[in-house]
Amino acid sequence: MSKGHAGAAIYAALAESGYFPAEWLKEYCARGSRLCGHISHIGVPGVELSTGSLGHGLPVGTGMAYAARLDEKGHRVFVLMSDGECDEGSNWEAVLFSAHYQLSNLTAIVDYNKIQSLAPVEDTIRLEPFAEKWKAFGWDVKEVDGHDHTALFDCLNGISSDGCLPTCVIAHTVKGKGVSFMENSVLWHYRSPQGEEFEAAMTELEER
Repeated sequence: MSKGHAGAAIYAALAESGYFPAEWLKEYCARGSRLCGHISHIGVPGVELSTGSLGHGLPVGTGMAYAARLDEKGHRVFVLMSDGECDEGSNWEAVLFSAHYQLSNLTAIVDYNKIQSLAPVEDTIRLEPFAEKWKAFGWDVKEVDGHDHTALFDCLNGISSDGCLPTCVIAHTVKGKGVSFMENSVLWHYRSPQGEEFEAAMTELEER
């Protein structure tokens, strides 16, 4: 998980898997909490790698995939990335390396919601033509609706590790999907709904 602000999903999965008490989840992102907004390995059982600052998830995943190839292991490596971290040069070094060594056991999934910390991606560092960049670096590229779980399943299930290309899945998403006042809004990159905003958000999600 290279996408830093998706840490809540990792923490929830770890708690449900018994790595630490579910009560810890109530401390998420609070001042002094072990469960930071960006995943930290410090004091968190089951986390081996911190994800902040952004930009090293794919390089680490690349190293894991390369090691698996050298050790003749059959497992595959999946790295979930944000679009904003694709500003980082370390990612493109990993993209080059992976194509050079034909790491077909590596899949990068980019949450392409087109908004990063303080502004749209287009205004920060333009990524387009995004798919063509990955292709030019020697990757197989697939594009999918990131909100369509069936499409995601079919896409990932159809990726073979028998070829010679790593795969990039560009998942087109809408930031804040399902909550009208959050959708496509930079404001909600860091902000959490409280009080009436929380109630309104939950009502909209329950009605979907």
